[in-house]
Amino acid sequence: MISVVVADDQALLRGSFTMLVDSEPDMTVVGEASTGAEAVAVVLEHQPDVVLMDVRMPHMDGIEATRRIGDVSRVLVVTMFDLDAYVYDALRAGASGFLLKDTPPADLLAAVRVVASGEALLAPTVTRRLIEEFTKTPVAQRPQGLDRVTEREREVLLLIARGLSNGEIADHLQLSLATIKTHIGRLLAKLDARDRAQLVIAAYESGLVSARR
Repeated sequence: MISVVVADDQALLRGSFTMLVDSEPDMTVVGEASTGAEAVAVVLEHQPDVVLMDVRMPHMDGIEATRRIGDVSRVLVVTMFDLDAYVYDALRAGASGFLLKDTPPADLLAAVRVVASGEALLAPTVTRRLIEEFTKTPVAQRPQGLDRVTEREREVLLLIARGLSNGEIADHLQLSLATIKTHIGRLLAKLDARDRAQLVIAAYESGLVSARR
């Protein structure tokens, strides 16, 4: 059973998300919040698998709430604002995915399952926006562990940062899917990244990958 917390300052939307999630046999809503501060408190109390997090909320926005939640739960940011800054800031804060509020119900439920399984929901369109954003900002710092990344792992990291799926990476490098998953597991460990979204962040913020490559 996937446990979920719904955080949104609009009662109607919050109720709709709750009804949608509770209608699934493998999901249950364990808490709701109407402010960022409430979201942090509810998550720390219930420690759900996934948090559906709005961005704009009173008394603390969803970005800061995501940052404070840390590794307690995986966060799926759901907002009506398709803006680069929100995508960038949400993923930097630790979010594992980003969806718009007009996403079809079936896609939202699928996204909850993807994030709950430990994967990152990072569509190629979102990755392209991230690439544009990262190339506008100065290189921050190279993440620890980058020197231990092998040449093959760098190839895999480059393709992840370009938005390719595991299957597409396997086809591109002519390797098995199991081998690609092994390389990704090693990248996560070496770069101290929680999921695929964090690998993209590490790749671009470090300057290892650029939009020109």
